Amino acid sequence: MMTVQLDKSKHDRHRFDCGIDALNNYLKLMACQQAKKDNTRTFVLEDESCTEHIIGYYTLTMSPIDLATLPARLQKKHHNVSSGGLIARLAVDQRYKNKGYGEWLLIDALRKLLMASETVAFPLIIVDAKDGAELFYQKYGFTAFQDAHSKLFITIADVRASIGPLV
Repeated sequence: MMTVQLDKSKHDRHRFDCGIDALNNYLKLMACQQAKKDNTRTFVLEDESCTEHIIGYYTLTMSPIDLATLPARLQKKHHNVSSGGLIARLAVDQRYKNKGYGEWLLIDALRKLLMASETVAFPLIIVDAKDGAELFYQKYGFTAFQDAHSKLFITIADVRASIGPLV
């Protein structure tokens, strides 16, 4: 399996339905516009039997970090940090749910952000867990920010330790 960047001329965005209107509409209406403006990058996992069909997707960008919302140990260690990598959206089409694709997409997103951090250093990956997805991310080591329970983070060091060296 491999993700590719969303291509509106190839991928059937209108067929995608994860059950959450905001995530469906972002993919259908905004993802390509945001990529064209260099604001985000959206990656899709294609169905190998029909590559126009999107199994799932995630969107990556950068996000400002409010140091005051981090645990004290991280505030001290990263006192000059202003931004981190952001998994802005992650969704799986309802037809493909409960088959491990969400986990696979998350690990792929973490790997891409880890690779980016090797070139442009940033210490944290942030996720805005939509519609009660906090438990999904916490299962993979994400911790809630002090001021917002649906906004979570994981350190690049923890991702590196979990994923191992990049090849």
